[in-house]
Amino acid sequence: MLVSLNWLKEYVDVESITPEELAEKVTKSGIEVDHIEYVAEKSENVVVGYVESCEKHPDADKLNLCQVNVGDETLQIICGAPNIRQGQKVAVAKPGAVLPGNFKIKKVKLRGVESNGMICSLQELGIEEKYVPKEFTEGIFVFPEDVQIGENVEPLLNLSDAVLEFDLTPNRADCLSMLGVAYEVGALLNKPVSLPSESIDTIGERTENYIQVKVEDEDLNPYYGAFIIQDVEIKPSPLWMRNYLTAAGIRPINNVVDITNYVLLEYGQPLHAFDYDRLQSKEIVVRSAKSNEQIVTLDNVERTLTEDNLVITNGKEPVALAGVMGGSNTEVTEQTKNILLEAAFFNSVSVRKTVKATGLRSESSTRFEKGVDPSRVRHAGLRACHLLTKYAGGKVLEGIVEFDNLDRTEKTVEMDTDTINNRLGTAISNDEIAEILKRLQFNFEQKGDSFTVFAPTRRGDITIFEDMLEEVARIYGYDNLPYTLPSGSTQAGGLTKAQQLKRAVKGYLEGVGLMENRTYSLTSDTFINKLISPEISELNPEAIGLAMPMSEEHKYLRLSILPELLKTISYNIARNQVNLAYYELGSIFVTNEQELTKQPEEKLRLSGVITGNWMEHLWQQESKKVDFYVVKGIVEGLFEHLELNLSIKQTQLPDMHPGRTASISLNNQVIGFMGQLHPRLEKELDLKETYLFDLNMDAVLEAHHHEPSYSYIPRYPSVTRDIAFILDNKVKAGDVKDTIEELGAPLVKQVQVFDLYKGENLPEGKKSVAYSLLYQDPEKTLVDEEVEASYQAIIEAINEKFHAYVRS
Repeated sequence: MLVSLNWLKEYVDVESITPEELAEKVTKSGIEVDHIEYVAEKSENVVVGYVESCEKHPDADKLNLCQVNVGDETLQIICGAPNIRQGQKVAVAKPGAVLPGNFKIKKVKLRGVESNGMICSLQELGIEEKYVPKEFTEGIFVFPEDVQIGENVEPLLNLSDAVLEFDLTPNRADCLSMLGVAYEVGALLNKPVSLPSESIDTIGERTENYIQVKVEDEDLNPYYGAFIIQDVEIKPSPLWMRNYLTAAGIRPINNVVDITNYVLLEYGQPLHAFDYDRLQSKEIVVRSAKSNEQIVTLDNVERTLTEDNLVITNGKEPVALAGVMGGSNTEVTEQTKNILLEAAFFNSVSVRKTVKATGLRSESSTRFEKGVDPSRVRHAGLRACHLLTKYAGGKVLEGIVEFDNLDRTEKTVEMDTDTINNRLGTAISNDEIAEILKRLQFNFEQKGDSFTVFAPTRRGDITIFEDMLEEVARIYGYDNLPYTLPSGSTQAGGLTKAQQLKRAVKGYLEGVGLMENRTYSLTSDTFINKLISPEISELNPEAIGLAMPMSEEHKYLRLSILPELLKTISYNIARNQVNLAYYELGSIFVTNEQELTKQPEEKLRLSGVITGNWMEHLWQQESKKVDFYVVKGIVEGLFEHLELNLSIKQTQLPDMHPGRTASISLNNQVIGFMGQLHPRLEKELDLKETYLFDLNMDAVLEAHHHEPSYSYIPRYPSVTRDIAFILDNKVKAGDVKDTIEELGAPLVKQVQVFDLYKGENLPEGKKSVAYSLLYQDPEKTLVDEEVEASYQAIIEAINEKFHAYVRS
């Protein structure tokens, strides 16, 4: 809802508050103000001018030389607008004026002729083109005759207006009208609300002599009122009305249409004006449409209707879709003289069905869908008649022809001061509550601490005590509610240690290139016993089947995350996604009971699957396929990130490659495994070489004890020594590495394997493994003697323990 502040001033005094302050008060009361927009940037020295003469420029066919009276002087102005004419009153920017965009007007010469100012279009004054009346989109704006020459154009064109955009929740349909907003603002500012005039002078003829109303379904249309207005003159609506409609986002059309739109926005009650003479009938019949019945709506689209659509007819054919849009066959045109004005209440569900079926959504349908005030329907019609008499010269016939079965009963809500204070934690007095109800303009009866409130029909959202409690709190002020800390044993909010660790794990894995995946916790007969971690297999788990599975593919609670992850990889590879790296942090379900007597134990696992190329540099024509060491590096990096020490040992597991599989241990306990999927299973799943890992995260969480610490940045240089040992093929390079680290401490800070050689010049059954040793002392610069002593000690120990010797 767009709320013009200048329009709002017609009903409630907001002169003493800025738009920003008002927006803050409204937002704090529960209705969010999304945005404040000013109609136009401030202009200076722009006044109304009268075109005394308009002649062709002597040296330009498309320019006109005008003499314009601006009150205190007559200016010679050259204008290129196609609609400039003698005798018009126009907006003139005098020399020295400043237009939006800091555009300064100066005296200039155009084709050798002096021009002292500028005749302005609405766009040049800062109004968006979509709100400019069609007749003025290609030229200058022409004022009505009643404006004064020399008058400032800013108030005349509403250029100083501020528009507040209300973001209304569905329950606050009352604020889809200016009067509803006025009641809200009046309550917040404790200001009275002035209601618009609905007085009309009728002529002697009776409305029932010209029209009769028949409603066939009173549930869908409990009220229909018809007014007849004769001898209207179709012309532009008054300037102030056009300004308000423009500020509300509606383009002015003509006085009759503008008045119905104005009342729609003012009262929140949609109206519709029919050309009475084109109606060609003396009756209005409201009924459900017949199947495949057709109507051409005002947008000139032929629409086929169903029995779910409610239509207004002339007794023979539809002339409007009830609550949505009128028909083109009774449209008000420039030739219209007599009007039938409709003020009706339509069922919101019926309107919503029509909107959904036709795709038509309008300001009218929006209000009917959310609910209009039943007490305002007739009043809105009277208000429109008042305006049609005043600004269209219409003559209103006496009486209203209406069908009226509308419930206008006010909802009654009981409340008492003690309950209100108990709920809000306040100490509001009886008098303060009574004052709040008066500010809201709610009728009520008070007996001591008890209040019986009669919620006005405009507030259809108030039906129970909690609704009234909210109203009291809103007007009292949420900022005035006391705040206290909860009593008893409490702890500050935040992530638990386990939650922080899970986030750290996810952050690491995503940082190295894996994407999180979520798979079903259920799997099939085929995969229920596959890829189970060794420590889980030792528990002899039983497969937990569902009593009524949705499908055979999701029949058992999983004992491993990996099978469903592999299915996801296979699914994506079948769709040409070949380089994939997924991980999942989730639960498996373990029990060793064949018939469950208690819930299975949930164990937290971290699983990952990687296939394809791990690295691709197309420009350098380089690529690296995923292999065992990529997965090993990811797992080792994770444990290093968590400051935990793991050990990795070669092993053989079912469904894993017999030579590329390793178990993972933490504190001498197996917590998972990693390696390559068995080629047989790869073929079964249509996978290429695929590597995976699976970890017991419960054990990792339990072992993780992070203590903040730091190490000095080394101030002294390091020394690197390389050494290659000839080892038996059965000796594991990792065991040698561990021994070097143990013997070299504390000077050896890092040991890395950088080369493996088998082949010529080596005895059978032997291999050469090369290590790089990094020496450093944080307290001093190492000397060659210290490094050499440690280096020789390591060689001797390796030779003795592994029957190895240094490669020459």
